[in-house]
Amino acid sequence: MNKSASPLLFLGKADDPDCARALEFCQNHFSHLTFCLGKWGDPLPEEIRKWEGDYIISYLSRWVVPADLLNRAKIAAINFHPASPEYPGIGCNNFALYENAKEYGVTCHHMASKVDTGRIIAVKRFPIFPEDDVDALLKRTYENQIALFFEIANLLAEGKELPTSAETWTRPPFSRKQFNELFIITPDMSEDEVNRRIRAISYGPWQPYMEVNGHRFEYKPGK
Repeated sequence: MNKSASPLLFLGKADDPDCARALEFCQNHFSHLTFCLGKWGDPLPEEIRKWEGDYIISYLSRWVVPADLLNRAKIAAINFHPASPEYPGIGCNNFALYENAKEYGVTCHHMASKVDTGRIIAVKRFPIFPEDDVDALLKRTYENQIALFFEIANLLAEGKELPTSAETWTRPPFSRKQFNELFIITPDMSEDEVNRRIRAISYGPWQPYMEVNGHRFEYKPGK
């Protein structure tokens, strides 16, 4: 196998099977590879901040890549976002479910200093079904995200130009504050509003809740 001589920096999520597959592809196709995997809260190592080369790939990375590092990528710094351009920022799949969206997707885009604002390279879309919950939508999202990764990363390995999508981000990125507020249920909410929040948020240990007189009452999913 001929490996690309382009120096590449891969930033990803630790202990994630899809991220491991993406990293393995890069190890097999790039002869000059630097990589760093981390979890939420891990600092970006200082030696990574000094990297210079041709490409940066961010795949489920836990870091907001600083502008000075982005500028060290001579050809492109790209990210694979687990949502379509309608849902930049945090909690993207949750907001799609909350809004009863009929379609969702994954996006590859150039990275900019502000998260999820860079020029879009490609989008892969798929339907959201009425019975989908967070778990089902996440599984389909990650299946499509790794497929899009292989398509785009193969272009980089072959030294080909990246495509340019006509799609654009349709709103500012969702914030942590907006995401946290989605968990809250109040007595004055309609039945439809409560059901939408439960569908959008209920996932493992993460559950919507109500606060009464300083006490928190958490939703318990039925079996």
